[in-house]
Amino acid sequence: MKYSRTTMALAVAGALALTSTLTACGDDKKESADTNAAVTLNVVGLLPGAKPEAQQALAAEVADFQKENPNITVKTKDYEWKATTFAADLAGGTLPTVFEIPFTDAKTLIANGQIADMQSSLSSLSYAANFNKNLLQYGQGPDGHTYAIPAKSVYAVGLHYNRDLFTSAGLDPNKPPTTWDEVRTAAKAIATKNPGVAGFAQMAKDATGGWQLTVDTYARGGRLEDGKKATLTNDATKASLQFLKDLRWTDNAMGANFDYDWTGINQAFAAGKVGMYTSGQDVYTSLVQTNNINPKQYGLTMIPLTGGDAGVLGGGTMAAVSNKATANEKAAAVKWIDYHYLRKYTNQDAAKKNAEIQVASKQPVGTPELPIFSQQQYQTYQDWIKSYVNVPLDQMTGFTTKVFDAKLVNEPAIATQDVYKALDSVVQAVLTNKDANIDQLLADANTKAQRAIDAAG
Repeated sequence: MKYSRTTMALAVAGALALTSTLTACGDDKKESADTNAAVTLNVVGLLPGAKPEAQQALAAEVADFQKENPNITVKTKDYEWKATTFAADLAGGTLPTVFEIPFTDAKTLIANGQIADMQSSLSSLSYAANFNKNLLQYGQGPDGHTYAIPAKSVYAVGLHYNRDLFTSAGLDPNKPPTTWDEVRTAAKAIATKNPGVAGFAQMAKDATGGWQLTVDTYARGGRLEDGKKATLTNDATKASLQFLKDLRWTDNAMGANFDYDWTGINQAFAAGKVGMYTSGQDVYTSLVQTNNINPKQYGLTMIPLTGGDAGVLGGGTMAAVSNKATANEKAAAVKWIDYHYLRKYTNQDAAKKNAEIQVASKQPVGTPELPIFSQQQYQTYQDWIKSYVNVPLDQMTGFTTKVFDAKLVNEPAIATQDVYKALDSVVQAVLTNKDANIDQLLADANTKAQRAIDAAG
């Protein structure tokens, strides 16, 4: 089935129809904000370890924001969302007032009363009614109010590869793999020609192992949930694990590190220690800001899709505000979310100004994104920043020319992070134990996942 850009963005968020609109909802807790009150707002900044140039760009953005909003003082905190630490950070009050969460986590946080109702503040934005409503619903509560705001474009997982390692292995970097068999062949060639390098690497901990195994499963036409039933024992997941097992034990093509998380695998890839791995298509920005990747070595292509129901896993990030925030802090938070995340997509001057700041600080402009507003608005934004683009888009065409014809599939809807965690140990076992029993490992993980799904209601 073919998907246009607009249809794909809708597909990521599901086919749920909304029964309420932004303007139809009432004020959140009937609080009133004093727009003239002085506010100090703590917000998520960059990933830990971001380069000085990235920090410089963020500082410039904060300074410009404060000129526009002289009563708001913004303080940024470097932070990386991790499934294993987020709950403790939230409960302990160590998160900034404005923080980022995956689409999949918003409903649980809303149900637990852990994030603030942002309805009245959000409604003040001129483009509030223009969000893709099927994306917005991820951050809406049963009362129809919005508690978390789509803040970064929807991502789709791609296959990232090192062009230099392809060349050294006698492979054509302009013709990346299009099947899993070709991925395996390329991985073996890279590992053989480059001792100590993993031809292909896989994330394996902090719920990233389960996340990427879900990517592999979707790409082969499988799913991990059917309604409220865990289906981790499906044939596509078994085939994905067998693929990893063969790469690891038969081909010796996965190097010596089998404990990667998102940060670790990015570091290894940028350092030339990994030939290929799967992750969101937007990771190039982080590779530049945090890992100092050489743009010439970077390549991005589609993950191979096999079978009639094969699809690409998609997700995204929402901005949320602490439930302890005052009315004044919430009003300030929405102004920051507008300025930092969203305004560039809806305002030409803001788009150009943001691009100018990024270029001046040698930061990426034009990394492939998927729209959170309409496709027409996204294309308009692309036209606004066209002259500022400084990323190697010609090395990403294997992804950008194909992704919009692919089926984009949501992450598992219920107990997402628990399902991923249940699969982490399976991935780790397959990569560290030659005699790992895939069927038994998945059966045990399925039991754990089902318990989590049942507990989530």
